[in-house]
Amino acid sequence: MRIDKIFIIITGVLFFLFLVLYIFSFGLYEIFSPKGYIQPEKLTGEPDQLTEVAYFNNKRIDLPAIKEEKEPIVLGRTTNSKRIEIDLTNQRLYAYEGNRLVYNFLVSTGKWGRTPTGRFRIWVKLRYCKMEGGSRALNTYYYLPNVPYVMYFYNSEIPKWRGYGIHGTYWHNNFGHPMSHGCINMKTEEARLLYYWAKPDLMGKKSIWASSDNPGTEIIIYGRASWE
Repeated sequence: MRIDKIFIIITGVLFFLFLVLYIFSFGLYEIFSPKGYIQPEKLTGEPDQLTEVAYFNNKRIDLPAIKEEKEPIVLGRTTNSKRIEIDLTNQRLYAYEGNRLVYNFLVSTGKWGRTPTGRFRIWVKLRYCKMEGGSRALNTYYYLPNVPYVMYFYNSEIPKWRGYGIHGTYWHNNFGHPMSHGCINMKTEEARLLYYWAKPDLMGKKSIWASSDNPGTEIIIYGRASWE
């Protein structure tokens, strides 16, 4: 009986230490620095022309100017199947047409929140979108109007309102290292190429929702970020 009690005590202590380690290594951010959710029915893709500042990790930054643009010339004008693969271990994004690699980009995935793994589909492409979340107390608060070239994805386990996406980034340049609350951060000029390459086809529009006639590109996410 005495040995059983000692075993229970040791197990309890080890569990407590594991819980403390988890909370302070990651769980503190996951629990108290939440990723912002979205309301799909309110998304427009239009820029905010009035706001002039943004915040990332509680620090104020200037918003880049809104620019009119023409559709870029991109690789992959084809009817072949397209897919996007994201390697969390190496922080890279690969775009394929069949077995042919079209793009290979460095990205930043989840640091203050995990990027989900599995198979997903793009359900909407938005030229601009506002993102907000994090925690002021933990210095992880972000308020980011006019995030460019947003491609939100989902599956049966990760609903649309969770707001996971691939998008351009104007608030940091630390690509190759986890930097987000779960989204995939890209250099804006590279996100622009991917935005026009990926499905659903924009049909001459700036933003578009996927449909049965114009489905979104498949996204496959795998691996583990360096801190996990």
